[in-house]
Amino acid sequence: MTISAKIQADIITAMKAKDEHRLTTLRMVKSALKNKEIDKREPLTDAEETQILTTLIKQRRESVESFTKGDRPELAAKELAEIAMIEGYLPQAATEEEIRAVVQGAIAHLAEGGTKPGPKDMGPAMRVVQQRILASGLRADGKLVSEMVKAELAK
Repeated sequence: MTISAKIQADIITAMKAKDEHRLTTLRMVKSALKNKEIDKREPLTDAEETQILTTLIKQRRESVESFTKGDRPELAAKELAEIAMIEGYLPQAATEEEIRAVVQGAIAHLAEGGTKPGPKDMGPAMRVVQQRILASGLRADGKLVSEMVKAELAK
């Protein structure tokens, strides 16, 4: 079952349960997916749907930060609830150990060229790591991956 189909089924369930907050969140997610599909002019792949949900979560996290700074805890709590709902449709996030293993493998791959990669090789290292994460089907926060790559290159 695709993410879109699962969301549509959950919208119906939320309507029947009269769960207004869940319903509005799911409709917002569905409209984001539909807008991207219209822009692309063909059905979305699972990877593209996952990317859109990741973007929505990132936006919510930025909103939580803003609301917390602006002393609006009720709005921050609402955004956190939306993050939890959206994350339920994404594959399980990779653990730090899994990400570290991918990062170390990618840096070892770059080191096969003869020279040990340093902090200046951040761009190529990030490209290799992101490709390996996508290929393995894992989901990882870009900020966490970036910090790990930077730490490994500094060694």
